[in-house]
Amino acid sequence: MPDGMSPPSTSPQRGGRGRRNDIFAPKGRMADAEALAAVRGLMGDRPRRPDLLIEHLHLLQDTYGHLSARHLAALAEEMGLPLAAVYETASFYAHFDLIMDGETPPPPLTIRVCDSLTCEMMGAQQLTADLQEKMGGEVRVVRAPCMGRCEVAPVVEVGHRHCGEASAEKVETLAKAGETHPLLPEYRDLENYRAEGGYQLLGKVLEGTMAPEAVIAELDGSGLRGLGGAGFRSGLKWSLVRKQPAPRLMAVNADEGEPGTFKDRWYLERDPHRFLEGTLIAAAITGCETCWIYLRDEYPQLREMLLREIAALDAAGLTAHCRLELRRGAGAYICGEESAMLESIEGRRGYPRHKPPYPTDKGLWGRPTLIHNVETLYWVRDIVEKGAQWFAGEGRNGRKGLRSFSVSGRVKEPGVKLAPAGITIRELIDEYCGGMAEGHELKAYLPGGASGGILPASLDNVPLDFDTLQEYGCFIGSAAVMVLSDKDSIRDAVRNLMRFFEDESCGQCTPCRVGTEKAAKLLDAPQWDVPLLQELSKVMMGASICGLGQAAPNPVLSALKYFPEEVL
Repeated sequence: MPDGMSPPSTSPQRGGRGRRNDIFAPKGRMADAEALAAVRGLMGDRPRRPDLLIEHLHLLQDTYGHLSARHLAALAEEMGLPLAAVYETASFYAHFDLIMDGETPPPPLTIRVCDSLTCEMMGAQQLTADLQEKMGGEVRVVRAPCMGRCEVAPVVEVGHRHCGEASAEKVETLAKAGETHPLLPEYRDLENYRAEGGYQLLGKVLEGTMAPEAVIAELDGSGLRGLGGAGFRSGLKWSLVRKQPAPRLMAVNADEGEPGTFKDRWYLERDPHRFLEGTLIAAAITGCETCWIYLRDEYPQLREMLLREIAALDAAGLTAHCRLELRRGAGAYICGEESAMLESIEGRRGYPRHKPPYPTDKGLWGRPTLIHNVETLYWVRDIVEKGAQWFAGEGRNGRKGLRSFSVSGRVKEPGVKLAPAGITIRELIDEYCGGMAEGHELKAYLPGGASGGILPASLDNVPLDFDTLQEYGCFIGSAAVMVLSDKDSIRDAVRNLMRFFEDESCGQCTPCRVGTEKAAKLLDAPQWDVPLLQELSKVMMGASICGLGQAAPNPVLSALKYFPEEVL
């Protein structure tokens, strides 16, 4: 210390030096002893790593039914994190109920009514009103975005129990009976899967009797592309990651939040190990030492099932080369965007990252990261065992491969339809869905969920596949096909979709945050301001950081182009 200077005072009293005099006084909200003890007891021996913040927030939410300010402060202290960091993460996700001092916690039971386009077509608005009138003060009834069960619309979640083809009476019965826990599906477990040849291919890869180059060649030959919507060549992605320096990591996007999409849930409910084997093969080929499976919170039954089956894989020694970690989403559509998912896995808000760099170069914690969705990995075993030609040999209208279409809306038999790539909507409805629902005629369809645009019945001969819909202002995305009939309003459909985008915008960039809100207001007007909507769409598509803002205008532009007589 230089001569003439006194040591800094430890007194919290001011001495004429401004805020510097208070540096030794505690800042911010301090955790009280009771809350800290409760949080410590609840967490037990769970790791306190920052990337597990969202998992710990779920633990508090599940235990208390909400997140109190006291418990958030205690969690921050226990994890060694700033309270601001804990709060900003907790406040980002829809499935966390933050209760500040003096606020009333929510009722013990929450009933969520899906208000996606398909559910709205099937009467969700009236169902919500009926439930709000019927249920008492001990129940909270709220609207919710797509729950990934569009084939049984309208859908209601009673606690964590889903009710398809819901009515007010069915929901009330479940609530009164306390049937609020998820039901596990009947699925093929590890024992049955291995009895039918499962994990033999993984064994060959790990033993070296199946060369990595041979596996990648089969994927390339099959034409397998990213089936979550991006459509990137899978074999090429594996090759790119393999060339990156170790350590390499992997993430699976099981957060299928696109309205109208439910194929990943459908496959996981029936044959989870076909997906898990594909995951472990991909990790072995690319040298990824850990894989995080990011599962949307709307699939609680799959979480219980996957936890059980991953534990069985660990016990069988099948994960020695790659540790599998299951992570739980928390109600944020934006986390279906790959880089937003990475941020969430790391324990933060799901803000999309700027690109480049791309995840194959810098993904999780700055390491090269292989990212796939569930269905892409589901096909790996079949393609390698049966040969590339088996998969590539399917297709119509010059297209190759198979596509899993999530079909909902005005058809007799909605559901997941495994059909040739390049099939048309008319063929899909007539050959796989039993035709249109009784009394309905095809009016329009969404080929790729909420963001994929809307096409009229006059374009019922367009092949449904990657790279076939762009000239019409649409894309296939995750192949979520929603069918509208002559009984449905295009104007109402577009408003529903834009409300969804407004609700789900993460708020990071101005074009999307302000643009979706402005567009929703413009669409509510009796007369649409077409020039302003077109200008706004141009800005959102050109300046938004990620695909949400870039694709949100697609339904609006489709309606203006193909249905002017109805929306103008």
